Amino acid sequence: MPEAYIVAAARTAGGRKGGKLAGWHPADLAAQVLDAVVARAGADPALVEDVILGCVVQIGQQAMNVARNAVLASALPESVPATTIDRQCGSSQQALHFAAQAVMSGTMDVVIAGGVESMTRVPISSSTAFPAQHGMGTYKSPAMDERYPGVEFSQFTGAEMMARKYDLSRDQIDAYSFDSHRKAIAATNAGYFGDEIVPVEVRYGDGLTASHEIDEGIRFDATLDAIKAVKLLHPEGCVTAASSSQICDGASAVLIANERGLAALGAHPLARIVHMSVLGHDPVIMLEAPIPATQRALAKAGLTADDIDAFEVNEAFAPVPLAWLKTIGADPAKLNVHGGAIALGHPLGSSGTKLMTTLLYALRRRGGRYGLQTMCEGGGLANVTIVERLAS
Repeated sequence: MPEAYIVAAARTAGGRKGGKLAGWHPADLAAQVLDAVVARAGADPALVEDVILGCVVQIGQQAMNVARNAVLASALPESVPATTIDRQCGSSQQALHFAAQAVMSGTMDVVIAGGVESMTRVPISSSTAFPAQHGMGTYKSPAMDERYPGVEFSQFTGAEMMARKYDLSRDQIDAYSFDSHRKAIAATNAGYFGDEIVPVEVRYGDGLTASHEIDEGIRFDATLDAIKAVKLLHPEGCVTAASSSQICDGASAVLIANERGLAALGAHPLARIVHMSVLGHDPVIMLEAPIPATQRALAKAGLTADDIDAFEVNEAFAPVPLAWLKTIGADPAKLNVHGGAIALGHPLGSSGTKLMTTLLYALRRRGGRYGLQTMCEGGGLANVTIVERLAS
């Protein structure tokens, strides 16, 4: 069976809600990273056989197959098809899996996977609040309600449940959150994100323009005392806005190819995909799935946590990576080495390939071999991807 390789990877710098990327239509923003990975691979755009983009809130400006709209807004030819998928926060990680499966099957040779989310223009509640307000009902069906009576599926509730189950204190959670900013600040100041970020032009009301190249969510003046002072989301809980992922606008993409695709592209890959899997778990606690998913993935790949040189575990809420660390027993120094979504933002459908882009460049910089990425997803799901860096 053919192998799947990552040839190029790119992401935009994150934008705060109402911030520097607020002026970008999501299809146009996604087009920026599509063009970037094609350019980085030195590829003929006509060689791309499909584009698979993750997007969670597919309504309004992200409706009508935003992936195809992104292709039509890009430099790719009209002959390149596209589709949009939703596996909640893991949407673009799943897009990567689908792309890899396509080239491994031999039905395609070159595919772009990625994601986009403009949480400014299409708020996270749009796909649930709007239908409810207009008499179209709710996603929770009578059969689901019978199986989970009276349960309101909530990631905020899940975060508090994780903290209680894994005996995590407010102090531990706040310290982790501060550390996310500290690492992101250090990486930014050292220029580590420079290679992975696609500069995006920002136009201001006075006609002036600027290049957006620094993740806008990082609080360069963050202090542990300031984080400790943030009000709890629940009076009896331990999670705050400061220990939660930031609302974020962004797009990201990776170009995937098999051996035949590499030959056609004339490109050298960044990494080989070693393992891909997805696992369903308890939808009530919801955020715990990365733990058993990682355990199963490592076993199936014949690896241990000690074999992995860098981990990206999405910081949806601080209790998630903390509980993951506590159970998996991984080296904390290998986890989210340049910070995570608490500092850098979580642009929902874009986060999967965003994290993969950061993971690949971190592996290259650190001279590591294996990297593992996972994230919690709505509905109690988790994808896991293991990659092997290839020396360039």
